Amino acid sequence: MSYQKTERWEFLTRRASHLVLRTLRCLVAIALSMFAVSARAAPKLETLGPCTETAVADAVKRALAPQGYRVTLDDGSRIELWPREQVTAASKAREDATYALAPSTLVGVIVFAKNTRDYRGDPVPAGTYQLRYELQPSDGNHLGTSPTPDFLLLIPPASDPDPDRMYSFEQLVDLSRQVTGTKHPAPLNLLSADSKNLPAVTQDSEDHTILAFKLKTPSSDLPLALVVKGTTTE
Repeated sequence: MSYQKTERWEFLTRRASHLVLRTLRCLVAIALSMFAVSARAAPKLETLGPCTETAVADAVKRALAPQGYRVTLDDGSRIELWPREQVTAASKAREDATYALAPSTLVGVIVFAKNTRDYRGDPVPAGTYQLRYELQPSDGNHLGTSPTPDFLLLIPPASDPDPDRMYSFEQLVDLSRQVTGTKHPAPLNLLSADSKNLPAVTQDSEDHTILAFKLKTPSSDLPLALVVKGTTTE
């Protein structure tokens, strides 16, 4: 083999090795990226003891279950929730309602360790909030914005010290507007819940983080599924 052919062969060999190495690096980068995405897709669920949040009135704390839940999200931030110890069973307030709960019923207390967004996408400051059940108005402005009309509205604890008080729709919306500082309340969507393997935390195809747990009634357990992180796509 001539000198020129040997030199060209070495050049081609080096170039092929470089391309192989470059391809391997790309494949490793893609694999690591896919692994990171997979790791982020698994929020962690833990159980907690009684609620000790100083912002919550003593009467509300006494109405809560002795066990709460902590969801650790992919960014390391935490969401903590304490359900009410027991709610009064009720008939559905509307034919299209998913849950048999009376509107404005106190369902629990939630704490966001970092700033977040409600289901509408409006900013919600980090802090402690009470959760009261309400149905979305059945009008054209809200049609198709959520899979169910059932929501829990965020309420500032200082404005809601009595767990047994019931509010009109307008009163509850006014209380929740204090969270967003806009004309809209701060809603979190309630989805249909599977009664098996609760409590549980999952993510759906729209990147919603969903906490499912049981709420006690005098006669049975009522499974709830709450979107604790994620916004409407509409």
